[in-house]
Amino acid sequence: MAGHSVDEYLETIYFLAFPIGEYRPDPDSSTAIASRVAEMLGVSRASAGEMLKRLEAEGLVERGEQKEAILTEIGIERAERVVRKHRVIERLLTDFMGYTAGEAHIHADELGDTFSEDMVERIEEKLGHPERCPHGWPIDPAFEQAENKELAPLADLEPGREAEIVRLAEHDGELLHWFYDEGFTPGTSVVIREAQPAAGQFKVLLGGNNERAIGEKAAAGLYVRPAALT
Repeated sequence: MAGHSVDEYLETIYFLAFPIGEYRPDPDSSTAIASRVAEMLGVSRASAGEMLKRLEAEGLVERGEQKEAILTEIGIERAERVVRKHRVIERLLTDFMGYTAGEAHIHADELGDTFSEDMVERIEEKLGHPERCPHGWPIDPAFEQAENKELAPLADLEPGREAEIVRLAEHDGELLHWFYDEGFTPGTSVVIREAQPAAGQFKVLLGGNNERAIGEKAAAGLYVRPAALT
């Protein structure tokens, strides 16, 4: 997809700025963030690098000691508004307009600039102040960041340990639709039965009785809350 806005870049960098589970930074952080942003938005690394320079010039991003991109206070504030707006609009589309959760993500990206902050406040009130978007992400960024510590990607879960799916990665629309088609939805229990590193996939038990195969990429985009060890 071409022509991504500043807000879409900020939303992507926000996701990378507040990781879920153990954070393992790349030693070449500057290259890593440009590559990750490019991958998540489906653009070239050169395009992502140019936008990062623009965000830095506008005071939304600054470079850290390792030249990594860090959201400034202004950048975080704007990114959080963008994220919150996106998730409220998704709920409007699913709860009021009858779109599926997968469709809502795509349309919410398209509609982001259509709604003012006041409109979003009114929509949220009319919806009864929902706690999460359809894919399990908290509407409140502060709660999201606090909850991150309780979650882990399914790919990091040890075999045999039960967990509950809490959030689905949104940045890949095709993968998001696959999650819903296969039944990987928030609130569903999941257990890794077998890891198959050579094949790049896992065998899992979904919802207590449905066996599924899931690739590493998909398992890395399912965020779960592991059950307490007894």
